[in-house]
Amino acid sequence: MRRIWILGAAAAVLSGTAWLVAQETTRPTFRVKVDMVVLNFNVTDNKGRFVNGLKPSDFRILEDGIVQKVNTFAEGNKTPLQIQEDGSAKPLVVNAEDRAKGPAVDTFVGTNVFVLFDTSNYMYRGFVYASDAIADFIRGLDRADSVAVYTFSRNLSRAAGLAKEHGEAIIGLRKAVAGDDAALYNALLLTLRDASKVPGRKVVIVFSNGPDNASMVAPDDVRAVAEDEGIPIYVISTNDASKDPVSSSVFKRISTRTGGQVYFAKTWQKQVEAFESIRESLGNSYTVTYYPQQNPNDGFRKISVEIVGDIAKKYRVRARPGYRPQSGF
Repeated sequence: MRRIWILGAAAAVLSGTAWLVAQETTRPTFRVKVDMVVLNFNVTDNKGRFVNGLKPSDFRILEDGIVQKVNTFAEGNKTPLQIQEDGSAKPLVVNAEDRAKGPAVDTFVGTNVFVLFDTSNYMYRGFVYASDAIADFIRGLDRADSVAVYTFSRNLSRAAGLAKEHGEAIIGLRKAVAGDDAALYNALLLTLRDASKVPGRKVVIVFSNGPDNASMVAPDDVRAVAEDEGIPIYVISTNDASKDPVSSSVFKRISTRTGGQVYFAKTWQKQVEAFESIRESLGNSYTVTYYPQQNPNDGFRKISVEIVGDIAKKYRVRARPGYRPQSGF
């Protein structure tokens, strides 16, 4: 029932957004049946520094306690590895014939970054500084990364579509103007809908002042969609956490449950530092894909990433806690 309600609310949001209705004539869906699970995670040491150079054999992936057979493994933007039946790994190579059967190799290289920029009337103060911080972040992304820039106040606007041409994203960003009420969770739901259609690794980065006074959907329902789709959400709030405890609590819950992070960055310098932290996290992440083993659980499935051997005592893994099997609509 919860999923049906989310779909109904999303349809209502879409029906009230003229530009989206004009572009899409079919009924929108927020659930696509996908068997392959894409899992992103970071490994840090006891001082919080990222750990690189680990191999597929250093990890064990479990879903509800059931060990999963990893299909592909990648570190950062390096060429992904295909894991063989005997556990050995070799570079993933897809020829012309194989392309018709599944995603291309470059699907697993780089990250699809969706930046959702709050341009509501809450953002009048410091709007230019916020735009500069986002532009600096985009310039620093790896060439393999694709980026899209969406802006929102009461309605969502695609300022720049997903592309590897980072300059186009900055041009779209600079056209944004501030004004009107804030419908953050409506906009986030629509952004997740777009991101869910893109294969490979993707993240959503929300830059917002915090308050939402115009959404039709509840934040936890939006969080559940991101959780099920496997899309980490990073949130940069320009507000002080103590001044808006409701939004702060929601931001923490959304980011933690999806494998992202939240930053409370009131000053321009703190915003730049937050974006740098996110960029570093993306560049130092591991990505695995797998096809789930048989599991009778149709509800929430818990994902565990374990480090094998004695090094497990020295390192810590940050990953999303799990997902719900998707159903076709």
